[in-house]
Amino acid sequence: MSTLTDKFIALRSDQTDPRTRRYLTPKRVVLTKGNVTSANTLLIEKDNQVALTEPVLCTLKNDADGENAAVLVDFGIEFSGSARIMIVSVGGGNPRANILVRTGESVMEALTPLGVKNTTNDHANRDRVMNVGFYSANETNESGFRFLYVELLDKNSSVSIKALQGVFHYRDLDYIGSFECSDTRINKIWETAAYTAHLNMQEYLWDGIKRDRLVWIGDMHTEVMTILATFGYNDVVPKSLDHVRDQTPIGTWMNGITAYSIWWLLIHYEWYMHLADKEYLAQQHEYMKALLVELSKYVSDDGQEILPGRRFLDWPNNDDEVAKHAGLQGLMKLAFDAGAFLMAELGDDETSKLCADTSEKLKISEPDCNGSKQAASLLALSGISDPKKINEKLLKPNGAHGYSTFFGYYTLAAKSLAGDYEGAIKDMKEYWGGMLDMGATTFWEDFNLDWLKNAAPIDQVVPEGKIDIHGDYGAYCYVKFRHSLCHGWASGPCPWLSRYVLGIQVTEPGFKKVRITPHLGELTFAKGTYPTPYGAIEVMHYTRDDGTIKSEILLPQEIELEV
Repeated sequence: MSTLTDKFIALRSDQTDPRTRRYLTPKRVVLTKGNVTSANTLLIEKDNQVALTEPVLCTLKNDADGENAAVLVDFGIEFSGSARIMIVSVGGGNPRANILVRTGESVMEALTPLGVKNTTNDHANRDRVMNVGFYSANETNESGFRFLYVELLDKNSSVSIKALQGVFHYRDLDYIGSFECSDTRINKIWETAAYTAHLNMQEYLWDGIKRDRLVWIGDMHTEVMTILATFGYNDVVPKSLDHVRDQTPIGTWMNGITAYSIWWLLIHYEWYMHLADKEYLAQQHEYMKALLVELSKYVSDDGQEILPGRRFLDWPNNDDEVAKHAGLQGLMKLAFDAGAFLMAELGDDETSKLCADTSEKLKISEPDCNGSKQAASLLALSGISDPKKINEKLLKPNGAHGYSTFFGYYTLAAKSLAGDYEGAIKDMKEYWGGMLDMGATTFWEDFNLDWLKNAAPIDQVVPEGKIDIHGDYGAYCYVKFRHSLCHGWASGPCPWLSRYVLGIQVTEPGFKKVRITPHLGELTFAKGTYPTPYGAIEVMHYTRDDGTIKSEILLPQEIELEV
């Protein structure tokens, strides 16, 4: 006998949500306004059901005039999800009340009215008025936030609140990958980077949980490397890759950006090297072949890329055509190297040769980077430029100044190819650590070290004379409070630490072979795990007194260690 549930499931059996809901309790009351009593009761974990008698309540009360009652709470960490306001009673002669509910990734965003300093409801409402009644649990839409502001709008009214809850929406996954070393700042950076990507693993793989709740293929490359280093296989990756592929006929470009179709190819390379899923790769063959043939048309006889359409590298280089050309030159070289390998794996020797020949042609031209660390990094990684020369001339000067969140991984990797591991570690601690110093619990869409001067942390009300690092900075599409403080493309330290400090590099598809070459710099130890199709690799590296490294390595029996 079928149940009612069976009948409803049969209507749309393919539409399921892979995420979990978990209720969060605020960690602190940041501030109150007007007549608010017992605000600290909101910090007590409550059950999820309003009852007729509730002994512990927070009350917001407005008289005929004066400041509206309001409370701002901090959940202690950014998360993706909604907010739930549990109302026990409404006073003042009206059985219902209007409350303003505003979420924010920073204290100041949560306190700032819609439209001021570019606060918006783009992608997800973060500022709304809710009409609530007694004995009710009122839930907002999803967004990304850490802070929740609730204000009673009606005069001569009151609301008694049982709880302000965060409703955390996430994929409940085991962290198979791990990293720990002798520097606690680095440990925090790895954890924050992994968590940043994890939050964006929603029904699809997004770039941001507040804004850019979309599948941006180029942005996914770093995220996918983070996912592979932390979780291994997860279906959110192929689901998202196929989603954008199916929306993008050959002759058009993924997300409207020429380089993003290239990043799609490079993601497939990473995915195949880690998982060796030839059946899935074969499903991409015809599209991938057509894309590689199309891309080959945009290499001139003198070896220069001449890609059409929107030419985007990353935001800090958006107005620099010289840097963009250099970066796209390197990106094209990487794409054809990956294409040659993947086509050979699929037995398509003709297309593989086309890719190899085009790669050789691209080596003819070594463009000027115009001082861009991002463009320089791609030229070094692609083999067009000498990594040591690139590092000395462009990457090493001014340390982490000139880094970008999107290209952070590639700059660290380029420095690694130059053998400058200590410099890479130092830059990483300065750049991503700078966000942590500003109260970040996830890494941001963009960041500039110059923003730190005289700036207040995001978890404080900005005092007089200080700069609001969230509300006063930003550019292009992320001006001021529209700026996302949780962007998956900023998660690069996670895979970099796993691949270059722990030294775990897959050398044969599916982890049939692996090379483990640690680079600890000034660290006294580093240990961690890395997911593979056969189980996790476990490593422990110690620095001896003479500076050499002792390693303990535990491999699944199916994996061969290259010496």
